[in-house]
Amino acid sequence: MTAVRPLAIVGPTGTGKSDLALAVAGLLSAEIAVEVVNADAMQLYRGMDIGTAKLTVVERRGVPHHQLDVLDVTETATVARYQQAAADDVEAIAARGALPVIVGGSMLYVQSLLDQWSFPATDPRVRTRWERRLAEIGVAALHHELADVDAAAAASILPTDGRRIVRALEVVELTGQPFAASAPTIGAPRWGTVIVGLDWDTTVLDERLARRTDLMFERGLVDEVVGLLGVGLREGVTAARALGYAQVLADLDAGGDGSAAREPTFVGTRRYVRRQRSWFRRDHRITWLDGAAGGSAALADKVIRIWRDVS
Repeated sequence: MTAVRPLAIVGPTGTGKSDLALAVAGLLSAEIAVEVVNADAMQLYRGMDIGTAKLTVVERRGVPHHQLDVLDVTETATVARYQQAAADDVEAIAARGALPVIVGGSMLYVQSLLDQWSFPATDPRVRTRWERRLAEIGVAALHHELADVDAAAAASILPTDGRRIVRALEVVELTGQPFAASAPTIGAPRWGTVIVGLDWDTTVLDERLARRTDLMFERGLVDEVVGLLGVGLREGVTAARALGYAQVLADLDAGGDGSAAREPTFVGTRRYVRRQRSWFRRDHRITWLDGAAGGSAALADKVIRIWRDVS
């Protein structure tokens, strides 16, 4: 247990988790300092701001944020690296008497941090061989090969997610066990963390996602992607596949100006939200709040009361 029991605010993309964390910090400001630990994989990247809805320094209202802008777009984001770095942040924040608030919707990142996931071994030679196979036959065909050796893994991984397909095949080969055998179990959350989930009615959230997508393109997502190409975005294993960025790249590569990526970005985000919901809803430790149930101050007050009741 840390000196201060952490709080996690999780849930689907576009629900307002970052704003809620800031509202919590504001209400607690007279009592305890709050520091945020990001749990959104793509916000780890420097320069990926508009397409990830990353809060600007001004928007952070003086609240320290950790695990933002820690990777170049050419670097590969890994759950294992994040787990160690974020855990160090949480423990350091709590040790100085502040409240760590973990905020984000990257499912594996959240669970690896709160459940101390022990990662199965990796072998660069095996990984490279499967990546080469992916390049040779394409993501759909490799997904079929995964289904042949681990049907459950294939059912849980999107047939377009080449990176996770490769990882699953690597783990199956190295361990001789199904990919699911390496998944973390849901137990008592690390550090006694209080976990709150934020969600909206599906119809309302779809409308929020549509507005969010429109705003990203209006604010210059295409220009952001073009600028990142100059620092190696296309060479990045994970950054170039981020929602919005991948769609803009595809349109640019097809000779477009990037504007046609708007609808695919919205559709892809909506699909990702369904996966997030499915993942988080199976976690019985999460206390869910409806984003429509009052303004940010009212929601923040509920979160604080939940945190106090456990603390």
